[in-house]
Amino acid sequence: MSNMPNSKQKSLQSRHQNLQQNLQQNITLLFISLAFVFIVSTLIKPYPLSWAVKLLPIVLLICVTWQQLTRLKTQQTHSTPLSHATFFLLGLMCSAIGDFILDYNREQWFIFGLGAFFVAHLFYLKSLSPFKNKHSKGITTVILLAYGIFGTIMFFLLKDGLGELFIPVLAYMGVLLLMAIATVFSAKSNVWLIAGGISFVVSDSLIGFDKFTAQLWQSQLWVMATYYFAQFALVKGYLSAINNTDES
Repeated sequence: MSNMPNSKQKSLQSRHQNLQQNLQQNITLLFISLAFVFIVSTLIKPYPLSWAVKLLPIVLLICVTWQQLTRLKTQQTHSTPLSHATFFLLGLMCSAIGDFILDYNREQWFIFGLGAFFVAHLFYLKSLSPFKNKHSKGITTVILLAYGIFGTIMFFLLKDGLGELFIPVLAYMGVLLLMAIATVFSAKSNVWLIAGGISFVVSDSLIGFDKFTAQLWQSQLWVMATYYFAQFALVKGYLSAINNTDES
């Protein structure tokens, strides 16, 4: 009889975990659906309120992150510095502002959109602290070399077409690469965070190449696919990291 309460508790915990898994799967499917709708709609742009359609997947990620942080803050045993996690949420919000600006008036407001994402990456950088190399020396060396070589190649491809935007774009490239590298050296580092950093670099490189060097075929299709994946991977990786810290 003394085992009954424990059995019941385990049953409730198992049921709760199943519900959480189903909820996560449903949220993932909803995100993919919303992202897919906008990505496909880039083939028929421009159309009224396209910025609102573009924002929906990011708004969903903001809501999920907000809900998770609120839940963790109510747990007395939580040991993760959630002030850092709040910076991650602010990064998502700045990204949403940048998305609106770049879709509403990309040509005239490009510098403002660039600024919004610059601030977003600063928030992401802060949220990824503290930094600690969790990977082997070989892996970190390869990643650093890869980012260094890629950044150098992109600089030489873009520099002649930047004009008066040379300094702002160079500064943005710097903070973007720092954010991507931070996903490797963060104490929270995991596969999802690293994948998000890589995908963000790819997405923004496609934007830069298309705008300042040579037009790419259906560039918005590839830009948005890699961008949405980047944000999704960053959110999944970050929430997984702070939840694992809580459980430990």
